[in-house]
Amino acid sequence: MRGGRFLGAILCVCAMTMSATAQDKAAKAVADSLPRKPAAAGSETGSPAQKKPKEPPKQFIPIAAYWTGPYAAGGSAFGDGMADYYRMLNLRDGGINGVKLEWEKCETAYKVDRVVACYERLKKKGATGAPFFHPLSTDATYALFERGQADQIPIITIGYGRADGSDGQVFPYLFPAITSFWSQSTAKIRYIGQLAGGMDKLKGMKIANVHHDSAYGKETIPVLEQQAKKYGFEFRNFPVAHPGLDQK
Repeated sequence: MRGGRFLGAILCVCAMTMSATAQDKAAKAVADSLPRKPAAAGSETGSPAQKKPKEPPKQFIPIAAYWTGPYAAGGSAFGDGMADYYRMLNLRDGGINGVKLEWEKCETAYKVDRVVACYERLKKKGATGAPFFHPLSTDATYALFERGQADQIPIITIGYGRADGSDGQVFPYLFPAITSFWSQSTAKIRYIGQLAGGMDKLKGMKIANVHHDSAYGKETIPVLEQQAKKYGFEFRNFPVAHPGLDQK
């Protein structure tokens, strides 16, 4: 009798197990027959449609310089130096305040029309356009400063350009940084005075002014004339024709 009950219990458990298995299979079949929703982008499904990391912001900067022509020795060093400096900022600091720098070189051959062409081609490049433009040419500075003001793009000149551009009320988008032709000329006369033992020692001296025979090369002459009157020295001008290779 006990054996029969035990066998019946086993049969009952087996029947329940088989019944549950059949129910699971049926439920799975129903679930498989239902339409499935696509996995949301970025969900933890291992799908390739996950969010891509956001790219850091970038700032484009144009580099206009002359790697060819009679002044290539200076222009190439300046242009390549700017590119190397921007590259260093990206590698060392990750850019400027998290903004990576990108740039493009533009060959001008020290010709005004090519500088203007570089400006027009590159001024709107990148997400925000050029933050400034460096013409690396005084003649090109005269050709560009009104365009820069109209486009609200600062024209930066370092040691060249319009000396009177330092008046920001008249030239709001022209920035003669560090030095100008006027300040350079004044510094030279002061240095000569220091070597002589004082500015009063300049009286009676003869000073030669060797300059580029161009409009910008003559910019220092009015300043020197005033200094000659003030300190009593005599000066003579010696113009050197473009490109300045023959200085006899």
